[in-house]
Amino acid sequence: MEYFWYIIASIGAGISTGLAGLSAATVMVPILIVLCPSFATETGPYQATAIALASDILGSAVTTLTYIRHKNINMKKGWLMMACIIIMCSAGSYAAWRAGDVVLGNFSLFLTFCIGIRFLVKPDAGEKNTAIHSGNLNWKEILISLFFGLTIGFGTGFVGTGGGMMMLVVFTLFLGMDHKTAVGTSTLIMTFTALIASVSHILIHPAIILERWDVLLICMITATVSSLYSARFANRVSNKTVGIATGIVLTILGASMLFLHYHEWIMQNPYAADILHGMKVYLIFVITFASALILIFFLLPVPKALFRKMLHTIAFTSSVVIIYNTQYWISAVIILVAFALVVYPILKAAESWNYYSSLFVEKAPGEIRKSLLLLFLSQAFIVFFAWGICNKPWIAVTATLTWGISDAAAALVGKKFGKTVIPWRVSDGKKTWAGTNADVFASFLTSFACLYLLSSLSLFGIFVYSLLLAIVSAIVEMASKKGMDTITVPLSLTLLLYVLSLL
Repeated sequence: MEYFWYIIASIGAGISTGLAGLSAATVMVPILIVLCPSFATETGPYQATAIALASDILGSAVTTLTYIRHKNINMKKGWLMMACIIIMCSAGSYAAWRAGDVVLGNFSLFLTFCIGIRFLVKPDAGEKNTAIHSGNLNWKEILISLFFGLTIGFGTGFVGTGGGMMMLVVFTLFLGMDHKTAVGTSTLIMTFTALIASVSHILIHPAIILERWDVLLICMITATVSSLYSARFANRVSNKTVGIATGIVLTILGASMLFLHYHEWIMQNPYAADILHGMKVYLIFVITFASALILIFFLLPVPKALFRKMLHTIAFTSSVVIIYNTQYWISAVIILVAFALVVYPILKAAESWNYYSSLFVEKAPGEIRKSLLLLFLSQAFIVFFAWGICNKPWIAVTATLTWGISDAAAALVGKKFGKTVIPWRVSDGKKTWAGTNADVFASFLTSFACLYLLSSLSLFGIFVYSLLLAIVSAIVEMASKKGMDTITVPLSLTLLLYVLSLL
């Protein structure tokens, strides 16, 4: 079974090298140390790094030749970093041997996940850079090359991964190269650094050759072939396409490897197990209802405004689903924050897809992802305050549902029947009396139902609370501008409920 993972790891490593100029170890090391029991020994991560570095030699070489043929290389600005990196590789290799399993294994896993997120957030780094490739280094670029060259060189020898990614960032952000030129230049440097670092690893630990020669041979051949074909593909498509594909693969790989690596600890830790359970239930909820809505959108003539509010309903009810499927408030907060951080780059990448604009009605570019980010972060704070500090999770549920349902009602009724705009200065000039009245009515009914089911108040108390919540909801909604009601209304209702609960 291990040979299967050797091939998978090598193919993934070659694709990463050819597409984005990443070191083979970025993909190969996590797979080997997590899924292959023979690499679970004390020296296993060191051996995995050495094999990945050796696989990088030919893989980077064939990638470089492909980029050279397409004139995507610039050594006039890369020679100094190359010299510094080569010098520091051996020192990093020796330090890696002294560090052992804990540093190497954990660092590689976290780095894979972080690199994937980076590509999702900015998949087309350097694509719009118009700097002249043939320019020589100026004094600022010399200092930058010295600093990053020495640190990247040591890091490459130490962990065998991250060098290609860091060079890509430095070349595009600081030295003025476009994305593909940066990839070609970095893979040229990696050809030499991988050779030096792998030889250093093998000289320090000869068992890599004596005991692992079969693994080394399989990985080198597979990674080289995979690098060649992926490099040819990368030179035929846009930088953004390459970045998105790489980001998705590395993010999923990194998250999977982290879970497998810490599986035993997660299962024994009550908070970690609670978070996983909450995430599982929430993903089932989101995927089920979102898929159903998308089918409805394509099969039935649903107005886009209505469809937008249906998606909005799934979003704001998410915190309620999470609260009722977690045992600890901190678990609910972590899930909400994690979902916000994951969804934001995914939506940003999806904005370039043709179907995105047909599914979502945006008031301004990026409005959906920004609104969702604000929504989930504000919901995380509300859960923290209402459940974590006040120990009254019903406040978070009531405030969230009251805002969400009243906001949808106000938007739909106001758009359909709103004829008279509210002339008050506090309003933004777009709110109508019909929408505001719908807000008050929906807020009252929703808060009344929530308080009746969740609180121990009398019917008179519930009536008074609901009336106050409806009035505050309408006023804050009316005064909120540029979509800030996502934050202002639920926070206002949460604070009002807390003050009322003290009475």
